[in-house]
Amino acid sequence: MVHLENPPLEQAVRPMPEAMDAPKEYRPSNSELLKEYEIRLQFLSRGCIVQVGCKNIAFETVESAMKEVNEYVNNPFECQQKWRKILS
Repeated sequence: MVHLENPPLEQAVRPMPEAMDAPKEYRPSNSELLKEYEIRLQFLSRGCIVQVGCKNIAFETVESAMKEVNEYVNNPFECQQKWRKILS
């Protein structure tokens, strides 16, 4: 009778749990996302209008508009999702 100290190969080799997870959703880079839409600012006597692609968003103050524009530039993926929910 032969005694094996090591388990058979099919028992010893198992995929890591991370490898068995579903593939992650494709997420473009920030620079790719920022190239997707043209951004225009129109300053008014009170506030401004920010145009992203074909959507116009009015802001009461320039400060609030700049806060949103900066957030969009820093996190375009999350901001696009947020604004799509708001505007749809």
